[in-house]
Amino acid sequence: MDLKLEQPSPQQAVLYVSGRVDAQSSDGLKQAIKEAAERSVMHLVVNLQAVNVIDSSGLSALVSGYKVMHERGGQLALTGLGEQIKVALELTRLNRVFPIYDDTADALAAGVPDGNEP
Repeated sequence: MDLKLEQPSPQQAVLYVSGRVDAQSSDGLKQAIKEAAERSVMHLVVNLQAVNVIDSSGLSALVSGYKVMHERGGQLALTGLGEQIKVALELTRLNRVFPIYDDTADALAAGVPDGNEP
């Protein structure tokens, strides 16, 4: 699994995840989300477009990240969901927990204002 964090504004960030999110890599995802929250990010978009496999450990890492963001008054949203991830979220009903957007731009637009707006 590879992770890349971009922060287009002080309160918004996009975490690009690629590869496999499984028992061997899920701790890295949890840590990346925690680090974003510690940077005072209030709206974190996790882009899963390049993820080819996610297992229960990966889903657990997303839930853990959701809790971390929520406890800090922030939000974690998902975007770029492939068919396997959509099915996994539907089967676990996590699609009712996470805000899910078609693309990263929509997710950012729906999030916390970037501070440059009047």
